[in-house]
Amino acid sequence: IAKVVYYQIIRMFEGSSFLEGVREASKTYKDLVKLQRQLLYDIFKEKIRISNVSDGKALIKRRVCAKKVLVVLDDVDDNDQIEALAGGIDWCGLGSKVIITTRNEHVLNQQNVEAIYRPEELDTYQSLQLLSCHAFRRKQPPNDFLDIAKSVAHATGGLPLALEVLGRYLSDKEKFKWESTLKKLKKIPYEKIHDKLKISYDALDDLEKDLFLDIACFFVGMDKEYVNCILEGHLNSIIGIKDLIQRSLVKIGEDNKLRMHDLL
Repeated sequence: IAKVVYYQIIRMFEGSSFLEGVREASKTYKDLVKLQRQLLYDIFKEKIRISNVSDGKALIKRRVCAKKVLVVLDDVDDNDQIEALAGGIDWCGLGSKVIITTRNEHVLNQQNVEAIYRPEELDTYQSLQLLSCHAFRRKQPPNDFLDIAKSVAHATGGLPLALEVLGRYLSDKEKFKWESTLKKLKKIPYEKIHDKLKISYDALDDLEKDLFLDIACFFVGMDKEYVNCILEGHLNSIIGIKDLIQRSLVKIGEDNKLRMHDLL
């Protein structure tokens, strides 16, 4: 979604940078410096030497403050990443926009963000369209694949990530492979989908993992306050559930009941 928005509005700005996969690309101190260099290169189209993160922050602030820029920080999981790449509201020129995508809403809550957009699951038509774009490079499947594609799209529960991974995997595959994949998807998430969805789970501490597993096994569909009463004796469930919600691993329905996507 962020990439679509980026390319739709990019012409409105004097410079732009889309830093994809910040979490994976900034595991070390040197990696953050590389991202700072990339940001400046994208905006100014020149290679700029940066010796350390502190120098990079000062340089970005000094160079970018006079320009109207569009910056996307994709898949951020730590405030240090934001501080190093787009630290303050005064870093960018008037009219600039910084878009941050994250699996952990807590990261955004610590920043002075104007608004938070929480994407909804896709409906049947949107799911089929996204799956088809990745599998067939067209908005609708061929007629002979229409029924099986609808079934696969429905089985993902409208999860864009699952539709993307499945679509790419099934691209150019014969129909029997689609049918085989559908059977597997109904039993257990496809391996690549599972690996990607597991990123948020792996980032939890041991108590949060225990809470996630307890909810997944026993408490989906139960009232949140009721679950808190049961778990409060051995887990700080109030804080823990809030963290799981911020990481998009658990949702609270309009009826205050715990929800979890089927693929999780």
